[in-house]
Amino acid sequence: MAVDISQVSVVDTEPGELPATMAAWVIREDRFGEPRDAFQVEEIEVPEPGAFEVVVRVMAAGVNFNNVWAALAEPISIFRYGDHPQYGHHIGGSDASGIVWKVGEGVTRWKPGDEVVIHCNMASYEDPEVHGLDPMAAPSQMIWGYETTWGSFAQFTKVQAQQLLPKPKHLSWEEAASYGLTYFTAYRMLFNRGGLTAGKKVLIWGAAGGLGVFAVQLCKAAGAECVGVVSSEEKGELVKELGAAGYLNRNDFKGMMRKGGETPEEEKARFLESRRFSQAVNEILGEAPDIVFEHVGTATFPTSVYAVKPFGKVVICGATSGYTLDFDVRYLWMRQKEIIGSHFANAWECNLANKLIEESKVRPVLWKTLGFDGVAEAHQMMRDNQHLGKIAVLVGATEPGQGRTAEGEGAIIAEVGA
Repeated sequence: MAVDISQVSVVDTEPGELPATMAAWVIREDRFGEPRDAFQVEEIEVPEPGAFEVVVRVMAAGVNFNNVWAALAEPISIFRYGDHPQYGHHIGGSDASGIVWKVGEGVTRWKPGDEVVIHCNMASYEDPEVHGLDPMAAPSQMIWGYETTWGSFAQFTKVQAQQLLPKPKHLSWEEAASYGLTYFTAYRMLFNRGGLTAGKKVLIWGAAGGLGVFAVQLCKAAGAECVGVVSSEEKGELVKELGAAGYLNRNDFKGMMRKGGETPEEEKARFLESRRFSQAVNEILGEAPDIVFEHVGTATFPTSVYAVKPFGKVVICGATSGYTLDFDVRYLWMRQKEIIGSHFANAWECNLANKLIEESKVRPVLWKTLGFDGVAEAHQMMRDNQHLGKIAVLVGATEPGQGRTAEGEGAIIAEVGA
């Protein structure tokens, strides 16, 4: 049965009381495939908050590639784990801004009517790792809206109370929904895992992409100096505007990219290009980088290990070009370098990072805002690589620009990409 979404911005209950049902973009196992087919609007029962949980009315949601994977069931089906076996459906969306609508037992920090941003790390309060080590180490750790259902592509979403952050008052709903997953990931990579401090030198791959635009701004805010790798001169000018000391166009160094299966002669030529690239990095920074901000993987990793200074750190959070890494380990052990993995962020890091947004020391970078009817379209654009930056979706908001209650710089509107 078709669901009318023309009134998706209308809610008939006041904060504190939930309606019985809501409109939601839903993925089910029997329609895995292209996002345009896998995502369908359904009428779903609104979940009640449990202990230490909160139900938020979603005003806007952010789009990330993780729910392209959810639609395709790649690399594995999301229905194999998380809370999906309990509910039998998946509502995606790992970024959101909204209004607290109902709180569960034990929630004292938040109340109905509070305006919030949601971070996407979930973990059980019963895991000891949460209470002394790091929630990211907890065996129950999951990414909300991907490994769990009740994501942000619905009128209401259910989250743990610890996932809530104050919405920056100078941002609109769509701007506040556009930064969480990538920005908080970049924050942990640099500060927690990379040990970023003032004066450090940083090489940032994909500096005009979803992670990179925040990495550049964080370096500037910390008093560090960075050089960005981009795919065009226009994107290079963007990263300079964001605070980079300079940029390198990766197309000028195509030969350094690892493809896999190189012959000894091809590998020798590739290494010479990596060395030329590293020299260009050093010329901009004045010396080799202390930290390499990695998320590309196969194609760039040998260069990252070579380029970082002795005792430096290569911090990696993903592998967009492939996850099988092949590099000359002599440049690792003989120069005592470190390879460090990083994954999203914990609630404390998210709160610290969010304060930088509140203070306008870091700004979201947004490309396009769509209506609620554009959820499947947005993911298909990502699947087909037709997007040019971060996409936000309006849910409770009726038009862009709503939600600002204070003066301040909003998002940078730009076409971005690695």
